Amino acid sequence: MSEAKTVAIIGAGPVGLAAAAHVLERGLQPIVLEAGDHVGHAMRQWGHVQLFSPWEYNVDKAAVRLLATTGWNSPEPDQYPTGAEMVERYLEPLANNTALKPHIHTSSRVTGISRVGFDKLKTKGRETAPFEIRYQNGKGPEIVKADAVIDVSGTWHSPNPAGANGLPAIGETEATDRIAYGMPDVLGKDRARYAGKTVAVLGAGHSAIGTLTDLAKLAEQAPETQPIWLLRGNDPAKAFGGGANDKLVARGELGAAFAALVTAGRIKVESEFRVSHLIPDGPRLIVGALSACSARRVVVDELIVATGFRPDLDFVRELRIRLDPAIECPVALAPLIDPNEHSCGTVRPHGARELAQNEPGFYFAGMKSYGRAPTFLMLTGYEQVRSIAADIAGDREAAERVELVLPETGVCSRSLAPDASNCCGGPALSDVDACCVADEKAKQQGKTGCGCAS
Repeated sequence: MSEAKTVAIIGAGPVGLAAAAHVLERGLQPIVLEAGDHVGHAMRQWGHVQLFSPWEYNVDKAAVRLLATTGWNSPEPDQYPTGAEMVERYLEPLANNTALKPHIHTSSRVTGISRVGFDKLKTKGRETAPFEIRYQNGKGPEIVKADAVIDVSGTWHSPNPAGANGLPAIGETEATDRIAYGMPDVLGKDRARYAGKTVAVLGAGHSAIGTLTDLAKLAEQAPETQPIWLLRGNDPAKAFGGGANDKLVARGELGAAFAALVTAGRIKVESEFRVSHLIPDGPRLIVGALSACSARRVVVDELIVATGFRPDLDFVRELRIRLDPAIECPVALAPLIDPNEHSCGTVRPHGARELAQNEPGFYFAGMKSYGRAPTFLMLTGYEQVRSIAADIAGDREAAERVELVLPETGVCSRSLAPDASNCCGGPALSDVDACCVADEKAKQQGKTGCGCAS
């Protein structure tokens, strides 16, 4: 009897561990390589953030089947977890208390992937050569071989820069000590950095909105705190959301509260502000916006950049991959997720067929598979890796089958700009799955669904 195929999985976040669970369930051997010291490393960075969707929409079925064998007490399905609670109550038990434990290697940063004995140019016999994955840990460089690879490494550590043209703003590299990316914990561990300061937040997505809302709360405790919203677009209302009409109550409440803060003048708004320069000025930072007909600037103590993320493709450059030139996602997936055409709710479930590359046995999945698009959903990621595991195991029928049903309905309350950090909630990746289900339940009850324009 031949040995089971070995599948290297890069990343131990929710979708990476789900991939390992599906691979193991198929009788394959997973090898999970996680760059961080613990599973869920990226999620821990925004552990203070509450997801917009409840527990029932944030767990993978194969992972739950594994956990059930350990006597795991599942959280209340209608409760809303924070990122930290997701890690503590779901990811850590999954990684430490189930059959996945011996397959997970933390502090293992992948530095390169190729085929054994083949560089990128060599073709004949390439598809039968195993993958060679190089990674770095405390002992130094290591090598592991695998029959297939699923890259679920995410994009959290590759934030988009502040520059409006997609490049770092002039001076951005020199000003990094006064810049944070993503969603710092301004009311918690990062409070001292922002209390009593003038803080600009650049971005139009829920990460920016949530951070600005927290800064307004901080100003109640430290009155010298002044939040400034730097908005590339010209309509602040696009970020306010659906309010009371949003079927995700937590998301609607956030948008409504944010709108009230802006209306009351507690958050200063600088619209059509396209950052071009960042200039240190003593202890402060000049944020400049140059255009053909004007020059503007704001002077702040700190800048928080919440303009989304992009994939790190350096370690896959020796593989034959094909990506959409604009979105940097698999070519077959691009028309399904293009944020210029789609909102979260119009992205249909998909799997191995759309995610496979010209390099047989290599797949992108999870947030990284979406490249620069902000429309990723956690449940969609779980469906991706279910299909991929089936494909690797040779079960083509299961790989082609769609097991996740997401009603085709508008679920984002407004059309979001491509610089939004995530279509429906910044790091809260599963927001729309809940909205779709809530929308469908509402329809069954004769009520109006989410019904928001994409």
